[in-house]
Formats: sequence, structure tokens, C-alpha cells
Amino acid sequence: MSTSRGLISQALESQGLTNIHQAGDGSEALKILNSRPIHLVLSDFNMPGMDGLSLLAKIRGNSVIKSIGFILITGRADKAIIDRGKSLGMNNFIKKPFTPGELKACIEAVVGKIT
Repeated sequence: MSTSRGLISQALESQGLTNIHQAGDGSEALKILNSRPIHLVLSDFNMPGMDGLSLLAKIRGNSVIKSIGFILITGRADKAIIDRGKSLGMNNFIKKPFTPGELKACIEAVVGKIT
């Protein structure tokens, strides 16, 4: 949802991250990922057309973008979702709702300290 993307973007910007691209669904995300260098994907599990794990599978199956960091955002972090994400190469996950500090810690676990 655009509201959620906006809130996450604000949280990222408050941490000093400014080169942020948003996509409304997985297909749009793949177009962005294939058009410019991206270092980390934050993807909601629930998206129109393709869920976050399907997006992850497509990323990991693409030799050009397969090494991009991937964090799954989910409202229901049940074992099956997390286990499938790990088997697909998910780097981390965060359960909604979360605070900006929790998001920062989740990202830092993947990319290192954010200054």
C-alpha cells in the first residue's frame, strides 16, 4: 500500500538513507531492479500479483540481480513463510508493526552499520 511505502520511506530517510525507489507491486520492482543498481530490497509479503517470496524467487533466479540483499516485511511471521524465505535466500525479515529503530537494526544485520 502506498501509505505503508511512504511510512517506510520516511523511516529510512530519518536514518540517513536517501536513494530510495518504491514499487507498487513485484513486477514494477523487477523492472526497477533490472534498470539500475540496487543494494537492498525491502518487500512486503502481501502484494498485488506476486507475493514477496515470489519476488525473492525471481530475484534469486536472475543472474544479474541475484546477490541483492532482501528483507521481507510481514504481518504474519509464521514458520512456513520464514522457512520458505530462508530457503530462497532471504537475508532477514521484520514483522509488522515495527519501529524505525527496529527497521534500522534489521537493515544493519544485512548491510552493516548505517551512519
